[in-house]
Amino acid sequence: MQRLLVASFVLLSLGLGADTQKMLEDISELTRLTEQYTNIAEIDDDVMKVLGKIDRAKFVPDFLEADAFRNQPLPIGHGQTISQPFIVALMTHLLDVQESDRVLEIGTGSGYQAAVLAELAKDVFTIEIVPELAKSAEKLLENLRYENIAVKVGDGWYGWPDAAPFDKIMVTAVAKEIPPKLVEQLNIEGLIVMPVGNPEGNQDLMLATKREDGTLNSQSVLPVQFVPLTGKGVLTIRSKDTKGDE
Repeated sequence: MQRLLVASFVLLSLGLGADTQKMLEDISELTRLTEQYTNIAEIDDDVMKVLGKIDRAKFVPDFLEADAFRNQPLPIGHGQTISQPFIVALMTHLLDVQESDRVLEIGTGSGYQAAVLAELAKDVFTIEIVPELAKSAEKLLENLRYENIAVKVGDGWYGWPDAAPFDKIMVTAVAKEIPPKLVEQLNIEGLIVMPVGNPEGNQDLMLATKREDGTLNSQSVLPVQFVPLTGKGVLTIRSKDTKGDE
């Protein structure tokens, strides 16, 4: 309780709006409640400051603006969602983004997570398979004057080889495995965070570090629920899995 009171005082001192302040308090509370899984007692201060700076309401449909700061995922159209604030905070914290980092994001969606990463990294490259979402996110990010974000329409399973290598990679949709092409495009000692599991069943948020031999040292962080990663690469994997079950 004392930790939450201190956090509330700090947030008030920053002059944040009531909705934003409540969102950050909810993030802090859920971080504490999930510590037994994540071993994370507090989200990094820099991440919290960025979440307090960015107006989340700009990244949701107009009819959902009143719900923008609730600690829950929200639909953004085309079967996609903007992740709940706690998950955005946790994944960003896990990625340990540095000022010199080049970050790849798979699943641009509304552009909110890309904006959060862009506040912390040198450059952000983000891929969205739905052209309409990519276009709207790119326009919004440009209007918000983010000059270090590149948006591409494409199949995230294959990454962005022309822009590789990357120091950090974040995938905001679930797949049955970490895409091999993304591992190839990650620097040695680089980090990748993504949900792995069954799109219609159990999923775990995974954090992996690339070893010198090119393999990954992976650990499960927290049970989660994400929309599925889509694209030809994913469909190929599912096709192989299906044949194996016959």
